[in-house]
Amino acid sequence: MGKLFGTDGIRGIVGENLTAELAFRVGQAVTQVLKEEKGRAPLITIGMDTRISSDMLESALIAGITSAGGDVMPLGTIPTPAVAYLTVKVEADAGVVISASHNPFEHNGIKVFNGQGYKLSDALEEKVEAKILSEEPIAHLKGGDIGKRIHGMKNLKYEYIKYLQGTIDDDLSGLRILVDCANGAAAATAPDLFAGFAIEADFIHRKPNGVNINDRCGSTHLKSLAAMVTAGEYDLGVAFDGDADRCLMIDEKGNVIDGDKTMAVCGKYMKDQGTLTGRTIVGTVMSNLGLHEFCNKNGIRLVCTPVGDRNVLEKMLEFGYRIGGEQSGHTIFTDYATTGDGQLTALQFLQILKRSGKKASELVSICPQYPQVLENVKLENVPGLKEAVMADQRLLEACQKEEEAMAGEGRVLVRASGTEPLIRVMVEAKTTEIAQNCADRLVELVNLLKNER
Repeated sequence: MGKLFGTDGIRGIVGENLTAELAFRVGQAVTQVLKEEKGRAPLITIGMDTRISSDMLESALIAGITSAGGDVMPLGTIPTPAVAYLTVKVEADAGVVISASHNPFEHNGIKVFNGQGYKLSDALEEKVEAKILSEEPIAHLKGGDIGKRIHGMKNLKYEYIKYLQGTIDDDLSGLRILVDCANGAAAATAPDLFAGFAIEADFIHRKPNGVNINDRCGSTHLKSLAAMVTAGEYDLGVAFDGDADRCLMIDEKGNVIDGDKTMAVCGKYMKDQGTLTGRTIVGTVMSNLGLHEFCNKNGIRLVCTPVGDRNVLEKMLEFGYRIGGEQSGHTIFTDYATTGDGQLTALQFLQILKRSGKKASELVSICPQYPQVLENVKLENVPGLKEAVMADQRLLEACQKEEEAMAGEGRVLVRASGTEPLIRVMVEAKTTEIAQNCADRLVELVNLLKNER
């Protein structure tokens, strides 16, 4: 991981460590690296979520790109996976997303896709980062060498919507769903997407104002959606995060359907259809023990990668696997997309739900779920602090001791966040009480270790 690029691009708090000046420099650097690689002026798409800072960062990026000789195609407010899809569709050389995903509105980020719709390679990220951090100025071009902004591209979102609609062949009639747009990018696409089916869809949190993205709504705050699903007797609740690359759902009883359960349902359906390559689902080390148990019972192999949809996708592409994802709701279907796509995931699940003739709670009951406790320990944003705490031998020994005490009926995972100054403590066990007590002990230790430094 570089100094700027984390596991999901450049992230920060706008006005503190993510500024218009940095965005300008990023635009220049990306353009120059692409020019060196391709030997010509590049075409770059840009999409963004609904944060108040996104317009500012977009303007700075456009200025940086065009000053270095690149052409820009702004897509407006649009989900992250739509940028990946449209970058390929219009044959651009790269796509830039301005979003901090599920984080609060004060945060934002810059993520870059290559011309094939995949996240920028480590090698190219390193080149871009080196130019950003270099003290040498990046030349501003003059006259006809300056790049241009291509106008009228915001309607391209309908090309993306049409594509998503074509990934299933069921009209979804007879289903009633409630969709939480998180006051984010899905508000610009989800109503039109579901309007193309015979499904009855209602929407909440679809009025973004720049500061309400992910604010007590969306895939990280499911209580209001769950209450409304049960009260309104909906068949399913669907929740996206700020940039709509995640999807979590709520069954008709108000229970959460996380990424693990979604993969279990979709993976089994694909296996029954003979389309599950290698009879394999790709998860992460965060995947619940219940998913492991489900896969063992159903003749499905579960391959686990480090946390991060980037790691999941790399494994899928390496071996040709067709479904993978994270418990948090990033689900990747390589038959249809180059990245996690919340709206695509919702459609795939809804088609299976319709065809099964079952209630959502019955459909997902095939995958058990062990009680899980996840605690976040905040750290000062000091370089090297996360790494120092994680490397402390006392923490390693404590994790091993706690896991041994559960005698194979639970597990412990402590890891540093790739996007925030946090250490995440996750414990699964036979009961919530056991998991919570274990997590409390480990959190206490992590706080002790951070305070020593």
